[in-house]
Amino acid sequence: MNPDGVHEDYIVGRNPVREALKANRPINKLLLAGKTDTGPGHEIRMLAREKNIPVVFVERTYLDKMFPGVVHQGTAALCSAKGYLSIDELLLSAGSEPFLFLLPELNDPRNLGAIARTAEAVGAHGIVITAHRSVSLTPAAVKASAGAFEYVPVCRVTNMVQTIKYLKQKNIWIVGAHPLAKEIFWDSRLDGPVALVIGGEGKGLGPLIRKNCDILVGLPMAGRLNSLNASVAAALLAYEVFRQRRLAAHGRATDR
Repeated sequence: MNPDGVHEDYIVGRNPVREALKANRPINKLLLAGKTDTGPGHEIRMLAREKNIPVVFVERTYLDKMFPGVVHQGTAALCSAKGYLSIDELLLSAGSEPFLFLLPELNDPRNLGAIARTAEAVGAHGIVITAHRSVSLTPAAVKASAGAFEYVPVCRVTNMVQTIKYLKQKNIWIVGAHPLAKEIFWDSRLDGPVALVIGGEGKGLGPLIRKNCDILVGLPMAGRLNSLNASVAAALLAYEVFRQRRLAAHGRATDR
């Protein structure tokens, strides 16, 4: 991550690279390990040819050294840097009924990528992360998103509590996920402008974050464990928001 707050310059993995090409992300060149005439690799080369993007064939070990610990699938793209949105830019792009994810102190890039993938699937308008004590848009996060970051804007803020207060002034309902919450998530009204707050792995939501949420909701647990993975919890809550918003939209349509 560059100090001015931009995405990493590389996108890694077949799906993220393919989606970046389809979304017309500015790409300087592609790095591919091996040449294939079928499957995703062939599709990526054809898309690159259509867009006049140079393709460089390299050894797989070269990519292993460039991206240690990341499953690159023999595919990487060198991109022009893409900046984070400000909170006002994010709200402007969201329109009249924002649907946001707030992720204070999320540390696992795979969870960030998985949440981005869910956010894209349910039509959420963006993700807000913190500049400190939080994961950033690393190649591992982008890889885990399977290309979702090409469509889901990300805002990075210095103070999540102040951001929550600002969003509340904009009439956005702040819903925090907490294992000890008395209200079950499907009993809450989530069909309007809403921001889902998902805490960090193992820590959950801090006391100040909890205090500033409009409501805390829990996920019922019938087993012996008392919590779910952050990205799984985010997906369950997101699809309840999605369901309720669809019902509300259908109701408005039938009232006309």
